[in-house]
This record gives sequence, structure tokens and C-alpha cells, in this order.
Amino acid sequence: MPSYAVLLPVILVGLFIIMGFRQIYEYQRGVIFRLGKYSGIKSPGLKWIIPFVDQLVKVDLRTIARDVPPQDIITKDNVTVQVNAVVFMRVMQPEKAILEVDNYLYNTSQLAQTTLRSVLGQVELDELLTKREQLNERLQEILDADTDPWGVKVAKVEIKHVDLPAEMQRAMARQAEAERERRGKVIHAAGEYEASKKLAEAAAVIQQEPAALQLRYLQTLMEISSENSSTVVFPIPIEMLKAISGGMGHK
Repeated sequence: MPSYAVLLPVILVGLFIIMGFRQIYEYQRGVIFRLGKYSGIKSPGLKWIIPFVDQLVKVDLRTIARDVPPQDIITKDNVTVQVNAVVFMRVMQPEKAILEVDNYLYNTSQLAQTTLRSVLGQVELDELLTKREQLNERLQEILDADTDPWGVKVAKVEIKHVDLPAEMQRAMARQAEAERERRGKVIHAAGEYEASKKLAEAAAVIQQEPAALQLRYLQTLMEISSENSSTVVFPIPIEMLKAISGGMGHK
């Protein structure tokens, strides 16, 4: 009987000690509350806390990605679009993430939604589509400043998708087609301009060298004769016709 009286306290003490051990991984930190009051931070490893007196809250320090659900946004030029994004964040001060906010993940997500609507509602549609990098930086700066009191660092914000109304998509398609046609006409006009310059230069050379015109004339005849044509028309210079008609008049 006395042996049981000695063994029972030893077992209870052993259980009490074992119950106090906690394992904290390298990517975690443990926030300790002693009788409800903040006591300190536990580093990674096997740690011991006082059972029933201390409470350990583990905080993940890894970068966390959170999707921002699609938000209906009216741009500055009164176009309604749906925009969703993703926020990359991590906890820098575990004690603040627990003491300053009830749920830093939920609160950061809600803040990201309101910030997305606020910032994108101040820009026009063209800016939203073409200046996405600048908008991402603005969103990141605003969110990072707002979450700093919570010990949370917003490392990056990326706008994932901009959903345009069907009529706006058709209008943009027509605009893109018109732009392609305009570029084609500009290129064609530039080609015509270059060709006219070359023709003007050729005309100047022929005007200075009449023999060049005769050589071109002979070359044209050779090109015509090489083709499979049944009828070949040989142009006769007007001067030659005048000379023939003048000779017939003298007779």
C-alpha cells in the first residue's frame, strides 16, 4: 500500500511535465499567454510551458497567398467591370498578429477587397488594362501601410483578371480591327510614297539621258515578246508618225 502512495504522485508529476511539452516548427513562432496575459515568444524547437497556466498560440511566418474574390467596380469613365486579385503576405511580428487583430487573415482579405474597389474606381478602363504594374504597386503600398500595425507585411498584390461586359469586348474588338486597318493603310501609303520618289528619280535620269528611254523601250519589247501572247502591239513614237505623215505630204 505505501508503494502505491509513492508511485501515484510520481506518475502525476510525470504526466504534468509531459503535458507541458510543445513542438514548434522552424516556420512558426509561439505566442505565450500566462493566465491570460501576454508573456513572450517561443522560438522553434521542443518547448515546455506550464500546463493549465500557460497557453501557446502558434503563428505561421511563411508567405501566404489569399485570393481576393471578384469585385464589381465602376471605373472613372463609368464602365462596370469585375476584377479579382491575389495578395501575398507574411507575419513579421507574431505578437501583434495575435494581440492587435482578432483574425489577421480575414481582416487582411476584407481590407484588400475595399482597397481594390477604392483604388480601381479612381482610374479609367484604359489605365486599368494597360498600367496594371503601377496599380499593383499602389495596392501593395496601401495594404502594407494599413496592415503594418497588425505585424503583417503585404509583399505583393497582383490583379489576376479583369472581366469586361460583352458589349465592351465587342467595342474593343472593333477598335482593334480599325487600328489594324489604319496601320495597313499607313504602311501602304508609305510604300506608295517611296515608289513615287523612285519614279521621279527615274524620270529625271531619262530626261537627262534620252538614250535611257530607248533602252527601256527595247527592254519592254523583250518582256512582251517573252510572254505567251498571240498578239503583240508595238507602240510607235509620235515623232515617227509625224515624220512619215510629213513625207507623204511632200509627195
